[in-house]
Amino acid sequence: MPVAKLTKRFVDAIEPSSRLVVYYDTEVTGFGLKVTPTGRKSWCVEYRAHGGGRGISKSRMVLGSISTLTPDQARSAAREILAAVALGEDPATSRSRAREMPTFREFADRYLDEEAASKLKPRSVVNYCIYLRKHAGPFIGKLKLDRIATGDIAKMHRQIGQTKPVTANRVVECVGSVYRYAAICGLVDHGFNPAAQVGAFREPRRERFLTTEELSRLGEAIRDAETTGIPWYVDESKPTAKHAAKDRNRRTLIGPHAAAALRLLVLTGARLREILNLRWEWVDLERGLLLLPDSKTGRKTIVLNAPAMAVLATLPRWGTYVISGDKPDKPRADLNRPWHAVRKHAGLEGVRIHDLRHTHASIGAAAGLGLPIIGKLLGHLQAATTARYAHLDANPLRSASEIIGSRIAAAMGEAPNRRGELLSLRRGGSTA
Repeated sequence: MPVAKLTKRFVDAIEPSSRLVVYYDTEVTGFGLKVTPTGRKSWCVEYRAHGGGRGISKSRMVLGSISTLTPDQARSAAREILAAVALGEDPATSRSRAREMPTFREFADRYLDEEAASKLKPRSVVNYCIYLRKHAGPFIGKLKLDRIATGDIAKMHRQIGQTKPVTANRVVECVGSVYRYAAICGLVDHGFNPAAQVGAFREPRRERFLTTEELSRLGEAIRDAETTGIPWYVDESKPTAKHAAKDRNRRTLIGPHAAAALRLLVLTGARLREILNLRWEWVDLERGLLLLPDSKTGRKTIVLNAPAMAVLATLPRWGTYVISGDKPDKPRADLNRPWHAVRKHAGLEGVRIHDLRHTHASIGAAAGLGLPIIGKLLGHLQAATTARYAHLDANPLRSASEIIGSRIAAAMGEAPNRRGELLSLRRGGSTA
């Protein structure tokens, strides 16, 4: 075990031997120079972790080659490592773990395969894939999992939020889920979650309910779409217009299943996936029920009204699913094309397909059915979810207002006529 003061002159003079040799420094215990038979010279430091002692084997860390570190630089690095060892750390193990630490993209894929796939609903897994791979990946995908800071997540959140604030909030939520699973896997400490402190953008709740007149236009548009077709227009000034179909053929027809789906959405207040994934075996027309074994809120029963039952009773059965798609053994993916055509024809630009569910609930609230009943019909687990329709539940308030108003009017000697106009009960019976 050769020992010497490791200087540049001494290091340059060393000749390689037939085996690996470590030359130890006389100034810093554990600091040395490793020389291989091929002549490669590297600085190293040896120590015994966890307090030392003969019962603990030595660990050796390579600090770098003599071409990258001078003797003084290597000696200084060795002192820092030995100081960390004295405080109970194990630098070699820490370095090894750092090298093995996956990038965010690598672990996000593992999270999707191991955790999300077994804990989340299939549709949620699809959304998580988009959030993590398409949105988070370009920002933090290449960074080591334990090297991402809250500032990195906040910057990503701001940039995505410039155009898609709601999506930005969902991406941060997904990143937080990834870190919670990383802690379970022992890759990061419990409580280490750089997404936890990032505040969400405000998400104004969209409440769009169709009026009676708009519902009339919607029904007419659906009937046109499934019978004569919805006309579409061509800009005759464009060069490609000459290749377009003739006027009499410029119509968009939707099939009976797409039309039925749109009707069922507004008649039942069901969610889009609950209708598109509905199987005939879950339909009980005798009792007027849809018995869903699973939904966003778990097992669910949807009560069918007479119009909804009529839609189902007359719908052709072309496969496993009520709303038949291109393949009889797979559910329809979406209703984007028929809905956009019907919505435009009805003059309902900006109305989302989910607003049909809101419309169903709003009509019930305005009819004074009570929020608990509406919550049951929609399958809400929390009363707070149904509370958004509270301002529409006007019947009790209207009745109270009528009582108070009639008594005040009577005391003032006035009463409303059939049209709601006030008539004076004083002489002449006319208003001023």
